[in-house]
Amino acid sequence: MSFVEINAVKKSYGAHPVLHGIDVAIDEGEFVVLVGPSGCGKSTLLRMIAGLEDISGGTIGIAGRVVNDLPPKERDISMVFQNYALYPHMTVAENMAFSMTLAGAAKAEKAKRVGEAAEILGLTPLLGRYPRQLSGGQRQRVAMGRSIVRKPQVFLFDEPLSNLDAKLRVAMRAEIKALHQRLGTTIVYVTHDQVEALTMADKIVVMRDGHVEQIGAPLDLYDFPDNTFVATFIGSPSMNLIEGTIRGGDNGTIFVATNGDKLPLSNRKIPDGTKAIYGIRPEHLALSDTERGIATKIVLAEPMGSETQVLLALGGVKVVGAFRERTSYVTGDTIYVAPELEKICLFAADTGKRIA
Repeated sequence: MSFVEINAVKKSYGAHPVLHGIDVAIDEGEFVVLVGPSGCGKSTLLRMIAGLEDISGGTIGIAGRVVNDLPPKERDISMVFQNYALYPHMTVAENMAFSMTLAGAAKAEKAKRVGEAAEILGLTPLLGRYPRQLSGGQRQRVAMGRSIVRKPQVFLFDEPLSNLDAKLRVAMRAEIKALHQRLGTTIVYVTHDQVEALTMADKIVVMRDGHVEQIGAPLDLYDFPDNTFVATFIGSPSMNLIEGTIRGGDNGTIFVATNGDKLPLSNRKIPDGTKAIYGIRPEHLALSDTERGIATKIVLAEPMGSETQVLLALGGVKVVGAFRERTSYVTGDTIYVAPELEKICLFAADTGKRIA
């Protein structure tokens, strides 16, 4: 049995359903990220695990017991919110110890646990300060420290980094991952940022419109997306998608785009004439010579320092190539590219589901 069991969970607001039977199994000590676009239901699901939203159908289990009817305080969870939710009139130490104060814990025990959490998070010099005297990153660490002090069975994070600037988000990602590795506590983490999901998760749950699209390890979702939605949502820049038809011949199977461009395929056992979508990630388009490459024109070149991202006209659409080579391309140049054949994904044109 998994440590957190989400079975056929549904949620409706009146006659409007927002979750349509969600199934997710989370092992003890696992870092699971719920990711998806705004409005997909990920925060609602997290709040249902926490007990802040009623469940319209299905069951949620934590550590072997169904918690559907338990209030939040009896679920042995702790939640870190996007807006920190610190008490402005309390010091850092008082904010971190607040749940223990409510429980009537002894002063010595509170001091011990707060001291341990502060040491883990680098907050020891700040224990006497008030929230208004802290930066955004420090406030978020205090919110995390308040959760650590409780020693819950499950940490719940609801988009905790969205209020931070880009550089601080990167630093806090590393801190949260290091915290998980140190404590080993089960974490369920909600974000709309697929980069956060890829860099932090042991397992990713991709959601859309109240449904689970795919569950798996980050690199499995990146390399083997189940459908075109996951293919384009996971990864930055996203996977290139080109519509066309599979054609077989004496020289092997090829893909013919709607504009007539011919793209190579490895030996894929797909019937001739199958309507499909050709998926290739930007870094899997390599610069090539004229003999074996595909001619394409540059629409825009963007030097990024470590690589050059180039917008190309290929297969009747604009695709992105990411090249490690230093280049001096300009708009209108013709270059030749060759897809890495083993990295190509093929999707059904009608359903968007991966077929190879």
